[in-house]
Amino acid sequence: MQLFDAIRSRRTSNGAFQPQPIAPEHIRQILELASHAPSHFNSQPWRFIVVQDQARRQQIADIAGDSMRLLMEAGTFWRRYSRYFRFSQAEVEQSADGIYLDNMPAAIKPFVRYVFSPKGGAVMNKLQVPRVLGKDAHKLVASSPLLLGITLTRAEYQEDQLSGMYSVISLGAVIQTIWLTATALGIGMQFVSTPMEVEGQWERIVELLQIPDDQALLVLFRLGYTDPKVKRPTIDWSSPQRKSVDELAFTETWGTPFTQGRDPERS
Repeated sequence: MQLFDAIRSRRTSNGAFQPQPIAPEHIRQILELASHAPSHFNSQPWRFIVVQDQARRQQIADIAGDSMRLLMEAGTFWRRYSRYFRFSQAEVEQSADGIYLDNMPAAIKPFVRYVFSPKGGAVMNKLQVPRVLGKDAHKLVASSPLLLGITLTRAEYQEDQLSGMYSVISLGAVIQTIWLTATALGIGMQFVSTPMEVEGQWERIVELLQIPDDQALLVLFRLGYTDPKVKRPTIDWSSPQRKSVDELAFTETWGTPFTQGRDPERS
C-alpha cells in the first residue's frame, strides 16, 4: 500500500479481528518503523510492551469490560462526550466531524437521541446498555491477538517541563507511524481507553504489566488482522467524514481563506 493510500484509508477498528496471531515479522516491522519517529534531541522516550499471552489478554479484557460498564452506568461517558455524537446522515454532512451512531439494537433506535444524552442515563441503565457495551468491550479485547502498550520515560515526560510536551508530540508521531504501518499490513487498531476513564482501573493494567516506576504507560491498543465480514458490535459508530482543507486552514493570518491548489470546479 502506498503511503498516501494508507493515510486516507486509516480507520479505527471498532469490530473484532481475525483470530490468527499477527506474524512476528509484522510485529517487528511495526515497532522498527515506529522507532524512526522524531523525538526531542533524539531522546527516543518511548518504549513498547507487546502482550500476546492469552491469560494476560483475558485479564486486561476483564478490566476493560468492567471499565466500560462502570463508565456507562455512572453516566460519565455521556456527559463528557455527548457533543461528539451524530444521529443522522444529515448531521454528519453538516458537521463533518464526530461519530455517527449508525448501528444499535432496534429497541433503542426510536429514541436514540434521548438515550444518548446526559438525561437518558436512567433509561440507558434500564435497557442494560452499559452491560451490553461492557460485554462487547470485554469480548473485543480478549479476542484481539495482540495488545500493545506504549510508555514514556518519566525523565522526559514531565508535565511541568517543556520536555513533557515534546515527548507527547513525539508519542503522537509514534502512534501515527504504527497506525499507518498496521494499515498497510492489513492490521486493524483501536485504543483500549475506557480503563483510563475510571478511577483505579488504569493502575490495575500498569501493575499487571509490571511497568516500572520510571516509565509512564500512556496508551494501550488492540491489534489484529482485519476481517470485512466480521459482525459489528451491538452498539457501534462510524467516523469516515473529514472537514475540508478550506475549512481547516488559513493563509498568513487567521480567517484568511487558504485557496492554494483548490480545484476551480469545486470553488
